[in-house]
Amino acid sequence: MGEPFYITTAISYPNGKPHIGHAYEAIAADAIARFQRQSGRDVRFQTGTDEHGLKMVQTARDRGMAVGDLASEMSSHFRAMCDNLNISYDRFIRTTDADHYRASQAIWQAMEAAGDLYLDRYEGWYSVRDEAFYDEKELVAGEGGEKLSPQGTPVTWTAEETWFFRLSKYQQPLLDLYRDNPDFIRPESRRNEVMRFVEGGLSDLSVSRTSFDWGVPVPGSPGHVMYVWVDALTNYLTGAGYPEAEMRHWPADLHLIGKDIVRFHAVYWPAFLMSAKLPLPRSVFGHGFVLHRGEKMSKSVGNVVDPADLVSAFGVDALRYFLLREVSFGQDGSYSAEAIVTRVNAELANSFGNLAQRTLSFIAKNLGNLPEGGRADDTDGVLIEEVIVAAAGLKAAFGDLMLSQGIEAWMRGVFACNQYIDAQAPWSLRKTDPERMNAVLRTLVRAIRMLAIAILPVVPAGAGAILDQLGVAEAERDHAAIDDDGWYERRVSSGAALSVPSPAFPRLEMPVETA
Repeated sequence: MGEPFYITTAISYPNGKPHIGHAYEAIAADAIARFQRQSGRDVRFQTGTDEHGLKMVQTARDRGMAVGDLASEMSSHFRAMCDNLNISYDRFIRTTDADHYRASQAIWQAMEAAGDLYLDRYEGWYSVRDEAFYDEKELVAGEGGEKLSPQGTPVTWTAEETWFFRLSKYQQPLLDLYRDNPDFIRPESRRNEVMRFVEGGLSDLSVSRTSFDWGVPVPGSPGHVMYVWVDALTNYLTGAGYPEAEMRHWPADLHLIGKDIVRFHAVYWPAFLMSAKLPLPRSVFGHGFVLHRGEKMSKSVGNVVDPADLVSAFGVDALRYFLLREVSFGQDGSYSAEAIVTRVNAELANSFGNLAQRTLSFIAKNLGNLPEGGRADDTDGVLIEEVIVAAAGLKAAFGDLMLSQGIEAWMRGVFACNQYIDAQAPWSLRKTDPERMNAVLRTLVRAIRMLAIAILPVVPAGAGAILDQLGVAEAERDHAAIDDDGWYERRVSSGAALSVPSPAFPRLEMPVETA
């Protein structure tokens, strides 16, 4: 097996159905996971649902159903979203899973053994929607003067007996962590925000509740359930086999999360792990929001779109390509039906899809097999080198989580191929110089194969269909195989014919219902 690589998304809170933000995070994590598998890493990719907490209790009560039944029903929507988006997760975890209860109680006991948990009474502001406690100094005033969380959510005054975690003890160790490991929090803007928060002083954190019982029971403390963030964050350990198994995939290489929950992952989580004497994750990346026509999605505004509707309107690969290409990873981005159609048609359908379609269709109709021999010239080698550079640019950018820039580098290879085919005009060479036509088509097939392998993590279905048409085996679809000169000869010697291909990336039409 290759070197381990463990990537996680945030686990989604399923008191409502998935939206485009959930889809974006899952797609980005999937592209990174697929890229790392291509690089030879032993990847473990985990996503799932965070099913405990007061919001779930309230939602179940409002719907007149048992909270466990609600959790199962709503979790199924998130699993279906992942499957619909071709997300290659290794585990879809639920915080109601039995092994997660064991992991959560184990880390609790480790923190208790470290002397970092104590029983006291909590009085302060709590946001049910955020499942978070806030200091008075963090609150903001609403339009009517009411107190709101920094996220703009309602807060209520809460008073109850609770277990506290000695977060204040870890202020300096956390600052040392950020200083010594600049990539622990990415992008840099998130790191700066977290450092300012921690430098402002940390208060001990309430980590249990007694006002409801839907959660992981606190060991040895009847009536207490774990505060949702202790429970939720521990899912990453659960998926690695904690506490029973040898954790080959821990520490996690990347926690991919929304920017609104960076604090919990970059402050609370490493402090819990320090207390439990467990290795820290290598990096926490807080991506931006996906906005609809530049506006944040809101049920009251009516601009919340189910990802399944977008898949129905545009297709899985088109949606994946647009979100990863259009949004600079780590920043906010915006989408609309017009933007999706314009971007996908210009680059995926008209540029790469059409390149592959007209090349392979021409070969299938006129030759039947991949061309042999041919009269090469310098332009062929120049194109192959340009494509190799483009694929290497994608690889370097993806390795640094610069997803949009990686696709942009890949597009330079696509553009080079289109310039080459237009200049060489194999349809004209068929009559005037068949030997030169064979060399041109041979060069194009090699280039298309390399480009399809490189873009597989982004559009696995369409790129995979092109590689199937070329007879590229699964074992030949990693980065090491991109510039394998011997592949073409092996494929030709097999004598397999090419059939007329179906378009891997058809042009999109503007759907009336989403326009």
